[in-house]
Amino acid sequence: MTGAEGHDTTGRTHSSASGGRRRLNRRTLLRTTGGTIAGVSLAGCLSSYETVVGSSAEEESVTIGVLAPDPDSDYIGRSIVRAAEVAVSELNENGGIDGQDVDMVVGDTNGSPLEARRQYQRLLLEEGADVTVGVFASEALMNIMDDIADQETIHLTSGAATTAASGLVHDEYDRYKYHFRVGPNNDSDLGQMQVDFIDDMGPDLGWESVALLAEDYQWTEKPWEVYQEQLASTGVEIAMEERYSPATSDFSDLYDEAEAEGADAVFITTAHTGNEALLDWSYPNRPDPQPQPRPFAFGGIHVPMQLPAYYDLVGGACRYGVGQTSATATSTITDKTQPFVTAYQDAFDGANPVYTGYHTYDAVMLFAHAVEESGTLDADDLVGTIEDASFTGAAGTAEFHDPSHEFAHDLVYQREDTLYFQWQETDDGEGVQEVVWPEEQATADYVTPPWLE
Repeated sequence: MTGAEGHDTTGRTHSSASGGRRRLNRRTLLRTTGGTIAGVSLAGCLSSYETVVGSSAEEESVTIGVLAPDPDSDYIGRSIVRAAEVAVSELNENGGIDGQDVDMVVGDTNGSPLEARRQYQRLLLEEGADVTVGVFASEALMNIMDDIADQETIHLTSGAATTAASGLVHDEYDRYKYHFRVGPNNDSDLGQMQVDFIDDMGPDLGWESVALLAEDYQWTEKPWEVYQEQLASTGVEIAMEERYSPATSDFSDLYDEAEAEGADAVFITTAHTGNEALLDWSYPNRPDPQPQPRPFAFGGIHVPMQLPAYYDLVGGACRYGVGQTSATATSTITDKTQPFVTAYQDAFDGANPVYTGYHTYDAVMLFAHAVEESGTLDADDLVGTIEDASFTGAAGTAEFHDPSHEFAHDLVYQREDTLYFQWQETDDGEGVQEVVWPEEQATADYVTPPWLE
């Protein structure tokens, strides 16, 4: 994804801390990064996305640092920042965090691991962040893990799924214990979600055989391992399977094979190649005026389909497609889901949050909960409080694996909080993400594509 260049490097300062509050200074950062900061200038051009919400710099306040890719132009990054704004506004309207006002500062990672590290350092060194939330790309998260450890500051991931981060927490707990993943579920759990969905819903959907496809990126390795170990036990026939090249822009050959093997559905794991995969299913004969879709259904983990605006972006071509997500604008996972959606819509002209938005909102609110529970901003004390938390958020219940677990400090997979939706069309011709699984969360029944009836 591409977006606006430039980064907020305003050197805003805060008053010194008290009552267990720890502020960083230049000496701390230089010491813990071994002087490497000298070779990576933190001074850059001013960002067009300079966000400060809350109290003035002269007042004692709690500062939330937000790391997001291209929030001016990218749906994922924009939702991270906007959801944090909603959370900060809500907190300030209700007395702040433990009686202190809350403000936030944004670091535009620009989708780059190097820039993610530069921005993380800026938020801690120049902005005095008490906590950081966000980060979408797994590569970006891994590039700041050592900084999180060095700065001994809580980081709550709300976008990246790699288990490599939780592996560090497990292997070197005392060093990396400050990292928690509030969402989404890690890449291994993403595979488990796919298995659970197909096991439970495959027969009801008429998906007796599937073509299993995944783009050959690092993030799909763990889900693919789970598929190999567990999908056969579901009773669904694997008509074909392939991890296809990231350079794939034409799915004709793959879909020809799926069709020849009699697959009832393509069950896909895709992010970067999702648009081509979808369009070659629903509109392979474009630009002919009458689409001639492929003779099978389509679903799985499809990151572009998670975008609330996707129906309009592809001219309705995603209709009948099925996708996994953390929450939708129609879902009621907990009693906090719809109030968050409404607040987000009210604040941003009716726009709906992307999945990263739900998790970012939950991350900020969880941090506030932990501070008020423990009565301190000291990160070492907060680690224990968050480890013990069972926090009800907009995207479900946030609980974390303990330090002895292989996925230490990762969000515990809650099957009942996992959603699969189908893009359907309203009577007014509008696209809507209707939840079709699990049954207790469903907002509509699955609709079989008419060309398959």
